[in-house]
Amino acid sequence: MRNIRLTIRYDGTKYNGWQRQGNTEKTIQGKLEQLLSKMTGEDIEIFGSGRTDAGVHALGQVANFHTSCSMTIQEMESYIQQYLPKDIAVTEVKEASPRFHSRLQAIKKQYEYRIYRGLENPVFERKYCWHIQESLNIDKMRKASQFLEGEHDFKSFCGNKKMKKSTIRKIESIEIIEDGNWLILRYTGNGFLMNMVRILTGTLIEVGQGVKRPEEMPEILQGKSRELAGMMAPAQGLFLVKVWY
Repeated sequence: MRNIRLTIRYDGTKYNGWQRQGNTEKTIQGKLEQLLSKMTGEDIEIFGSGRTDAGVHALGQVANFHTSCSMTIQEMESYIQQYLPKDIAVTEVKEASPRFHSRLQAIKKQYEYRIYRGLENPVFERKYCWHIQESLNIDKMRKASQFLEGEHDFKSFCGNKKMKKSTIRKIESIEIIEDGNWLILRYTGNGFLMNMVRILTGTLIEVGQGVKRPEEMPEILQGKSRELAGMMAPAQGLFLVKVWY
């Protein structure tokens, strides 16, 4: 049995997230499994490094699947590129070790959240950013982000209030990058909870707006309650950038 590893990018605008769902065919996993099953003549199940929400995009999602198909890697790649929807691309296909698992062996991930701060509407980028016209205090946002770096219980930043598994995660770094009218929040860590990056972003924006103070971050973490953190940023500004193994 072969183990095939894929690196995938996608525009999540029209999809109900990564994870296959019984009530819709509009998922990334569902589209890939449908195509791979047709390609191999087998019932293929694909494993992603993590689930992205509805409307969230990916530049470097990683997934793997098992198959007995005798096609070469080049033949697989050609078939996949020919039949994938235009808003999904597989940028790399390669043989993986039999024990490789894209989710269980991931040791670090990086996400970016993109914000456009110009006065005019971002006509062509509107599906890939959050448009915020008001002024933000970037220095306070950076100060707040420092409280959030490191290993903490991020239950306050989890969208699943019934989460029973551990909510402890380690954020290696939060970079806040200014580039003209663009503001990019880059998160690198060993794992992220449901909606965590979007809630972190919404909280930092509230700090930038003066709704919250940087010094409140330790209290929010210690409170372990979703109600203490800020709003959840819209899905369309979020990108899964990279996964490390």
